[in-house]
Amino acid sequence: MTSTPDTLLDMRDIVKSFPGTKACQGTSLSVRAGEVHCLLGENGAGKSTLMKILSGSYQADSGQIIINGAEYTFANPNDGIAAGIAVIYQELDLFPDLTVAQNLFLGHSPSRVGIVKRAQRRANAQQYLDRVGATFSPDAVVSSLSIADQQLTAIARAITVDAKIIVMDEPTATLGEADVKNVYRVIRSFISEGRSVIYISHRLDEVRAVGDRITVLRDGKDVAHYNVADTTEEQWVADMIGDKSKELAGTNRRPMPTGEPLLSIDRVSIPGLIEIEGINVRPGEIVGLAGLGGAGRTTLLSAVFGARRSANTIRIYGSRVSMRTTRDARRLGFGLVPESRKTEGLMLGLSVTRNAAMASHDQPPWLLPHAKGKERTLPILTRLGVKFSSPNQLVGQLSGGNQQKVVLAKWLARDTRILLLDEPTRGLDIGAKADLYRQVHALAEQGAAVLVASSELTELVANADRIAVLHEGKNIGFFDPRQHTEAEITHAIISGEIS
Repeated sequence: MTSTPDTLLDMRDIVKSFPGTKACQGTSLSVRAGEVHCLLGENGAGKSTLMKILSGSYQADSGQIIINGAEYTFANPNDGIAAGIAVIYQELDLFPDLTVAQNLFLGHSPSRVGIVKRAQRRANAQQYLDRVGATFSPDAVVSSLSIADQQLTAIARAITVDAKIIVMDEPTATLGEADVKNVYRVIRSFISEGRSVIYISHRLDEVRAVGDRITVLRDGKDVAHYNVADTTEEQWVADMIGDKSKELAGTNRRPMPTGEPLLSIDRVSIPGLIEIEGINVRPGEIVGLAGLGGAGRTTLLSAVFGARRSANTIRIYGSRVSMRTTRDARRLGFGLVPESRKTEGLMLGLSVTRNAAMASHDQPPWLLPHAKGKERTLPILTRLGVKFSSPNQLVGQLSGGNQQKVVLAKWLARDTRILLLDEPTRGLDIGAKADLYRQVHALAEQGAAVLVASSELTELVANADRIAVLHEGKNIGFFDPRQHTEAEITHAIISGEIS
């Protein structure tokens, strides 16, 4: 890949390693002035890492960042902003309790002798909101806005810092059709002003609609570069997947569980987010949920567990059950290991045993007699191989792998018969991942039904009996890892079609 006279951004041979993984392996990216450059790749291909290096959130181990012919080194995000880089993340980094105007000008409000000129800030905020087609007030508190309006707020904030390069990471993942068209309109206005947009999306129709050129990343390397108009979506998918023809089906040797389903998800509906039907899990069966970010995996598990309001029809052994709250779910034998163990699965300021005992009774964990909690949970913690200095040690002091085992322990202490796992191995090393799946298999062998969502398809292929593929809020089909290759499943995940 070579630079041209109109190249605005040139990232050359970027290398970035983390313990146990090399996220970027000499990755290069060249973006021209006034273009929409789409960055494609599977989960874990290195897209987010590369963009965090561009923004200054991460520092590269080696490589160059050249903007308008000048080389830059970013020590922090403020350096990136000063160089004209703005990033709009999929997980919007807005301050929900502040107003729109405050968010737009946080850190660079118009002021005089240190005093913010509120009227001028508001007037300026209104101008930027008008430019992105927003109809809400700059005085609105961000938490009161819809997701679509929060997205527009983040886009408006990007241009308050006079950004030359705007990174948009899955900007339409939670938007409806009308809001998506508005985002397209805003992108076109950016390009007309000579700005450049780096657009990250798994929705290939969007890439076709807004993109000029594409860079494909795979395993931390840039493997393909081409014009959108000159290529097909099939070629994009093929380059994202690479040559996986040597990957054989049948690595999972577990016998397929049989019998009547323990859990039947006939329907779970949340308008605009998910419309999922026909997922069944038998006793002893592990069913994987595969899909791209925003496909609906986490939303489905939250709804099944009663943590998110939905219209649903759920049956246990054929009998319909009411699933309105998490208390309903716990009463019926459900357990959820959430994606964020630190914020949703544990109380970091409490001991190991109090955390492990918190799901086994309906009172606050600090009211359970300590001796009783130890008696109930120590055998389980020992069986799971949790490493701690004493039962009284704060769970926040444990490693990530041991914390995840404690989250699992609290559901085993309650005799859970339906276990929901959301990204259970995120942040764990290879040994901790193997330990966790050994325990999941042991639980399944005792007759539990397990539904596990993971962005690590290799893990699902190795551990699940069947894999349900979710795409844009719908389940499009099932795959048997004994018969289908990882490449076949990946194609369905990306394209939304079963070949």
